[in-house]
Amino acid sequence: MDLLVLLFNEFETLDAFGPVEVLGKLENIQTIRFISIKGGTVTSSQQVPVVTTEVTSVKSEYILLVPGGAGVRYELNNPDLLNAIKRFSKDAKFILSVCTGSALLAKAGILDEKEATTNKRLYDWVTQQGTRVKWIKKARWVKADDIYTSSGVSAGIDMSLGFIADNFGIEKAEGIARTIEYVWNQSSGEDVFAGGSDSSKSILATGFSKSDSIPCALK
Repeated sequence: MDLLVLLFNEFETLDAFGPVEVLGKLENIQTIRFISIKGGTVTSSQQVPVVTTEVTSVKSEYILLVPGGAGVRYELNNPDLLNAIKRFSKDAKFILSVCTGSALLAKAGILDEKEATTNKRLYDWVTQQGTRVKWIKKARWVKADDIYTSSGVSAGIDMSLGFIADNFGIEKAEGIARTIEYVWNQSSGEDVFAGGSDSSKSILATGFSKSDSIPCALK
């Protein structure tokens, strides 16, 4: 099985490479392919250049990964990218999105009538991109059949480990977490960034200021 990572300019670096680090530890992943609409070098919001290939068809079984990022605000109006998402989603064995990547899936109609989540600081904006989606605010990640969507940025790592636990066993997921020395949040329904509890209010109050930049955010 291959991992296809669909990139666009100003994608959020950790949205893509957090899951790539985790999923790349699976023996089942034969090839990791970074793809884009036209191929060539794509640059993340943190100015990380990634060489991509233009892929029109995929013969092998694959997982599709769609990151978020500041570039989402442009790509929502890019019919070529949205059509590519529709095309690759149709034949994907699994679809994973991180942060505002779910806005792209929603705009492409992939999440219609399905449960999903997204970045909590941009929750209101993202949910406007798919009014037929059953959005869940308090969730680190959400599984809807063969589609996984995560909250913001680092949540993609938790989601990827959850995906592995669901499909390859909890021992495999825990082993990978130990290998990368990562403290895995195993509860998909616990999201301290969603608000609504004393602990979440404390973290949000002390963890951010008005001057903070927001990963995956509009600029």
